[in-house]
Amino acid sequence: VCRHYLPAGRREGSYWIVGDLQNNPGRSLFVRLTGPPFGPGAAGKFTDGATGEHGDLLDIIRARTGISRFPDLLAEARAHLGRPQPVLPDPQKPRKAKDPGGTPASAARLFAASVPVPRTLADTYLRSRGLTQGGLTSALRFHPKCWHREEGQTRSIPRPALIAAVTDGAGGLQGVHRTWLAPDGRGKAAVKTQRRAMGHLLGNAVRLTPQDDILVVGEGIETMLSLREAVPGLPVWAALSAGHLGAVLLPEGLQRLYIAIDRDLAGQRAAERLSARATEAGICCHVLEPRLGDFNDDLLAHGKVALRAHLAGQIGPEDRRRLFP
Repeated sequence: VCRHYLPAGRREGSYWIVGDLQNNPGRSLFVRLTGPPFGPGAAGKFTDGATGEHGDLLDIIRARTGISRFPDLLAEARAHLGRPQPVLPDPQKPRKAKDPGGTPASAARLFAASVPVPRTLADTYLRSRGLTQGGLTSALRFHPKCWHREEGQTRSIPRPALIAAVTDGAGGLQGVHRTWLAPDGRGKAAVKTQRRAMGHLLGNAVRLTPQDDILVVGEGIETMLSLREAVPGLPVWAALSAGHLGAVLLPEGLQRLYIAIDRDLAGQRAAERLSARATEAGICCHVLEPRLGDFNDDLLAHGKVALRAHLAGQIGPEDRRRLFP
């Protein structure tokens, strides 16, 4: 290296002596030709006594060739020493980023892969809850092998599931809600997490029927289908939870809003929030209360005739005639 890159110098004992890195005359710069492989006094180290500059053989090559990039500097050193250049692996094509779970796009794929409710385990499940109208709404579908994973577990298991579309005011699908079912459909799956939603839920809802100038909004899908079972003309939406119930975006042109509450504190507070928003928007608001925990409990315990009579006493007089002919 010294003979090739510092040709103006000469060997004196264990050193290569030269004026400086630019081969100016003099004897200030010396390179150690012998010594340990690293550390103080290592072979290949140089010192310029006039300037105090010091370094190693790569620094000498850099100064003499003008190469600044370290990979190019290593390539120059290998070429001079007759060493082969390293074989670099073929650059792999970047993998297409996988859509993260929980997006509207993921929800749309799941909903598209599902099938209509009639004559499926979803139909069996709904009928076990006293609900015969579930197969009439396009918002509900069935998936025979919907992946399910318990919290803290890494393995997913395919299970049958009732799939509900969560849509926005323009009808765009923003998410889905999954209810995993027992193998025979006669109840929910025997797992800790029986329901789970994905996508953008806030402000949106499962629109089980189109809205009219009146609308009934509540929490659960089964709860709202129970109202539809008792009063077929009711336009009903399911917000899926108390938190989302209070945030549902109300459609334009709505004149009267009925809020179907569950008999718990969370449901009552959600109804208060939604009622306040409706009143502020100039929408007349009524609250529908079940006898038991929710309206599906009422349906199963008392039947749809009794539930219909119970609702008739809570519907406003302006809607009673059209809904209860």
